[in-house]
Amino acid sequence: MSQSNKEVMGDGVMSVGEGTRIFPDVGACIDCGGCVVACKRTWDVPHDEQRISISTMLEGQEGSGTSGAAALAAGESPGETSIPMQCYHCDNAPCVSVCPTDSLIKTDEEFVNVREDLCIGCQYCLSACPFGAPQFPEEDDGAAQVFGTGGKMDKCTMCEERQDVGKGPACAEECSTDAILVGQPSQIADELNKRDEGSFFNDTAMEIVFGEDAGEFQ
Repeated sequence: MSQSNKEVMGDGVMSVGEGTRIFPDVGACIDCGGCVVACKRTWDVPHDEQRISISTMLEGQEGSGTSGAAALAAGESPGETSIPMQCYHCDNAPCVSVCPTDSLIKTDEEFVNVREDLCIGCQYCLSACPFGAPQFPEEDDGAAQVFGTGGKMDKCTMCEERQDVGKGPACAEECSTDAILVGQPSQIADELNKRDEGSFFNDTAMEIVFGEDAGEFQ
């Protein structure tokens, strides 16, 4: 869907609709949890479930003075780093590739969607996703081991319904530091360059997320 005549809100939201992607600026994340709250409030996600989380690496460690991807590129430690983790609606989505029932699909608009009526809770997608996006709120570990079912899978939808009416994903619009970027791959790459931040992920992960467009981030 064209975004040329839509009202886009939030500085981190550069465009919405068909072909847009969601990606973190790790250097800008301050682990405030605003994205988690925004998601829960917008979609009535239960308090003990979440579609986006903040992962912390090197907790308590001091960095070299250079943050995020820039530190890694220089072979230095970034120190304690917070990473917004959610479904990035990957171009080469491994969850889609391994799903035995075609419950997970890539739509024409390039979102990764779950067809709940086809999900059998096998959790293959959870094993395949390098970002921990698939969630199984009704999981019963015992049943999953014996019968291969962990309940229906749930994950970030990238607020597709909001994008249909010209709004950005709730997490991105309400991020106080614009650490969650939404737009075309070239727009996200350009914004990271403007901020003097590269990608925090390695080349393999970037090819999973962006496919051929991963070259935009070189």
